[in-house]
Amino acid sequence: MGFDSSEPEQRRRLQAALTAAQVTTGDLWLYYFGIGGTVGEYEVEAYMQGLLSLPQLQRDLLAMAANELTAGNEGPRAPYSDEIDADDPPSSEQA
Repeated sequence: MGFDSSEPEQRRRLQAALTAAQVTTGDLWLYYFGIGGTVGEYEVEAYMQGLLSLPQLQRDLLAMAANELTAGNEGPRAPYSDEIDADDPPSSEQA
């Protein structure tokens, strides 16, 4: 499975939201799994490092999990795949 054009930006923004809220990948995976995610913790870790592509549904479940875990924080939120315009250049923000 190859990366789609919006996947790197979605992953970068997911990482920014987790970092701002100080949520670990392990905590993200546990919550994601609890809401119906089907990808293992090892695969989520590989995805977060840019080593593995995930299907759109699983990426969106990770975004949902992150947003629920970080609700109430002032930091950025994790976008869903349909919120990223593939024609836009990647954000230059550093998180």
